[in-house]
Amino acid sequence: MIFEFRRLIDTNACSRIIREKRKVLIYGACVKDEHPEILEKFIEDRVPLAVCLEWEHMNMVGFKLATMMRSCMLEEVTVLTVDGSPHCVQLHMMVEECRKLVPKTGVNHYVIHEGEVIEISDKAVKTARYLSKVEKLIRAH
Repeated sequence: MIFEFRRLIDTNACSRIIREKRKVLIYGACVKDEHPEILEKFIEDRVPLAVCLEWEHMNMVGFKLATMMRSCMLEEVTVLTVDGSPHCVQLHMMVEECRKLVPKTGVNHYVIHEGEVIEISDKAVKTARYLSKVEKLIRAH
């Protein structure tokens, strides 16, 4: 499948394709080059929007996404990133912050670890924000 590379930040918040599909895939921009076969599977029925938080500040991207979620009444936001990137983990956290503003939008989180797609719970994303909680989990095991 060939798709147009679109950056979320450059996409009209309520563009026609987003209004029509009402489901977006927000993916770390490096996924397109590193794991194109995985990205292709996730694109089906979703508008793919690339984000790299090395390019943009998460506040700018988050405001744009929250506007998109609210204005277009998105049904679903799916996040796909590589695992272990400090920038990509922020992307998952940012989407959870947007969900607080627009709670009716469904959110799914996925990471790619050693070529395998792993679904991540919102609880894991929230826990990752708190290093003290992560430390307690590590010490408990």
